[in-house]
Amino acid sequence: MKSDPAVTTPSSPAVSMPGRQMEELSADEALQLLGTVELGRIVFTRHALPAVRPVNHLLDAGDIIVQVQDGSTLAAVLAAQGDAGVVVAYEADAIDQGERLGWSVVATGYATVVTAPSEIERYAHHLQPWVQGTASDAIRIRPDIVTGFRLRESST
Repeated sequence: MKSDPAVTTPSSPAVSMPGRQMEELSADEALQLLGTVELGRIVFTRHALPAVRPVNHLLDAGDIIVQVQDGSTLAAVLAAQGDAGVVVAYEADAIDQGERLGWSVVATGYATVVTAPSEIERYAHHLQPWVQGTASDAIRIRPDIVTGFRLRESST
């Protein structure tokens, strides 16, 4: 789907935001912040193009755990890959648009289906679906690369 160049969207006027700075986060701090929110976006490849889905998550020993709906596109992609898993990115943030302060984290790694029944049951207890349907598959993302930044007020 391509955008129509004749259609314009209103844009915000350029506003100088003195006193704001962007600070890189360490991988440990980024993962710690990721654990403070429950909603993020998983990015995966569908028909050789990037696809993005909002999902809720939890952290388990440094891994990101998400659940997927039965028959979802992501579940199908993972099933087709078998035990090898698929490369995904996971992004979550907490940014106050009015204040223009907050943080954003991206974790990239391999996603695999969780197969241990005890883990599936434990994750199902902690990850409640946000939409109707059956969420049966849990996915484990083992982050290989974790990056993040914080938008904060400058001390000067």
